Amino acid sequence: MFEKILIANRGEIALRIQRACRELGVKTVAVHSEADSDAKYVRLADESVCIGPASPTLSYLNIPAIISAAEVTDAEAIHPGYGFLSENADFAERVEQSGFVFVGPRPETIRLMGDKVNAKAAMKKAGVPLVPGSEGALPEDPVEIVKIARSVGYPVIIKAAGGGGGRGMRVVHTEAALLNAVTMTRAEAKAAFGQADVYLEKFLEDPRHVEVQVLSDEHGNSVHLGDRDCSMQRRHQKIIEEAPAPHISERVKARIYDRCMEACKRIRYRGAGTFEFLYQDGQFYFIEMNTRVQVEHPVSEMVTGVDIVQMQIRIAAGERMGLRQRDIVPRGHAIECRINAEDPYSFVPSPGRITFYHPPGGPGIRVDSHVYNNYVVPPNYDSLIGKLIAYGDTRDQAIARMRSALSEMVVDGIRTNLPLHRDLMVDARFMQGGSNIHYLEEKVGKHRKGEGA
Repeated sequence: MFEKILIANRGEIALRIQRACRELGVKTVAVHSEADSDAKYVRLADESVCIGPASPTLSYLNIPAIISAAEVTDAEAIHPGYGFLSENADFAERVEQSGFVFVGPRPETIRLMGDKVNAKAAMKKAGVPLVPGSEGALPEDPVEIVKIARSVGYPVIIKAAGGGGGRGMRVVHTEAALLNAVTMTRAEAKAAFGQADVYLEKFLEDPRHVEVQVLSDEHGNSVHLGDRDCSMQRRHQKIIEEAPAPHISERVKARIYDRCMEACKRIRYRGAGTFEFLYQDGQFYFIEMNTRVQVEHPVSEMVTGVDIVQMQIRIAAGERMGLRQRDIVPRGHAIECRINAEDPYSFVPSPGRITFYHPPGGPGIRVDSHVYNNYVVPPNYDSLIGKLIAYGDTRDQAIARMRSALSEMVVDGIRTNLPLHRDLMVDARFMQGGSNIHYLEEKVGKHRKGEGA
């Protein structure tokens, strides 16, 4: 096991990694921007290093500064968390070339799965089902593009090969709009991701977003921790996640688990990862693989009892997982609400000072958050300020416990999306389970128009 790990991230995930390290007896180094000098995880770390000003480009995305911090503190490994540099293959490569261990997959795996076209090709070889679409990147020839779209059938969606986080995609409903959409998406892809390649897929109109959590070590052992439903989204960003996904047969799930395990073996996956799918009409369709820990990992931890972050660290240290598939028996149901510093219905960020903070408690309640009374939420980063997780023996019990926890939680001084979560926990469609990825946007749109839910 490592003696010291540098945490190349901020916010709740930095604190989460720190707690996992403390249990393992591993010392931590917190790197931070000037804006995060007073953060809880910075004060709790064994050592801390300021790596730049508030701007992410000059701090949390500053690869030389992070490597230097690891060097001066004699850290052995670097954990990237999620976001920032967590899926940057060049960063992972630099970490390893500098003599440190990257807590995550090999650089070549990150590079493979980061290119959506190549990722789809790899998944096809492993027998993972794909959304009907183009074979690889779209050609330059407009006539060929039109032919491909006709063969797939409208509506279609144009996606950036190097995209992610809901960016670099455009839905096209008619042939007349196709070529212009391709041109615009290519330009956006080049500006945002450095490459203009785009591909085309059938646009599924009523899908759910369901994902499978996996763990793989360097010794050829792979397990899955079941699935999660992440369909409650706004602007392609998840708001509520739950495990397991409701109203999907175990037989259908078992087939997709097998395919994910086969894919892990074929690409020699290492670490924690998530296969993301669209699910519609009893069929799973691969979207992408996230080669990092997910924001929503706690719900899988709650139902399986497996500490995913500790497993990441153990795997990176070269240990065998010590887990077999038959050892993992999911029990109960878990729901996570992402608490964001933003207007609950317009989603406009709301940074500022938290004048009073009271986290909830009670049976089955977990709070992952780095905030505290008088903490100042900086305007420079993602609006996530915490995650509220409720566990129950059944989905109904998990919802009831979440309702209670949300009623107790207080975050004063800034706006948060707590009112939206309280609304959703009594929403008939959510309570029924199985809503599609468009439901929340439609619900919020009606709210803005004053039509009610």
